Amino acid sequence: MHQVRKRFGQHFLHDRSVLDRIVREIAPGAGDALVEIGPGRGALTERLLARLDQGIPRTLDAVEIDRDLAAELRARWGGETRFHLHEADALDFDFQALAESRGGRLRVIGNLPYNISTPLLFHLAAAHEYIDDLHVMLQKEVIDRIAAAPGSDAYGRLTVMLAPWFETTHLFDVGPGAFTPPPRVWSAVARLKVRREPAFALPPAFARTVSAAFSARRKTLRNGLRALMDIEDIQAAGIDPGVRPETLSPADFARLAARARVKEQA
Repeated sequence: MHQVRKRFGQHFLHDRSVLDRIVREIAPGAGDALVEIGPGRGALTERLLARLDQGIPRTLDAVEIDRDLAAELRARWGGETRFHLHEADALDFDFQALAESRGGRLRVIGNLPYNISTPLLFHLAAAHEYIDDLHVMLQKEVIDRIAAAPGSDAYGRLTVMLAPWFETTHLFDVGPGAFTPPPRVWSAVARLKVRREPAFALPPAFARTVSAAFSARRKTLRNGLRALMDIEDIQAAGIDPGVRPETLSPADFARLAARARVKEQA
């Protein structure tokens, strides 16, 4: 029996009904190049490989950081010619190179480790042009943050940074009992469909503006963005300097970032 490694944030999904529902939501197609992040003990992998045997999808790549789990997966399915196991850290994995080797965009799937969920989502967002969609299981709180609306408690930096590239659908929630060992929180499954073009133009200072605003979440924009722009710059973007960042839409931040860029180049 594999010993759970806490440093990898391992919680293995075992509930058959949840696993089957995830596969239905993914709905693999005949030409798909699937990538599973963190296959673990292979419960979802097994179901995806059953589709592979039917010619659906085209290929299945799996990225697993735990060397012992990778060895188990290799022993079980190393002979499957369209299954490819990568013993690697998903945070460093080159999704662009994989997409190019597979001849098209990837469809990414995973029960993502909660302890690296935000940096991993940012890493995937950076590879957006090589990905069609994500079907991910995350801590429910994280899914709520990704799909949050301006003005809500969950709305923040993660929401705004992913908004230009992903259209998010919260699919369903999953209780702790579906996992071994059970986490202390509820989880959720979401579909993040990659936009072929960003939802709005992205100025170079977008990420820095968003980070500065939410690092001073309780402050008004005039105070939180003081290092990047003046009150006049905020007003020129059509935004009230006296509001707090959680009230702005992602597109509002892009307008602010455009003013920060102008100021830096002046």
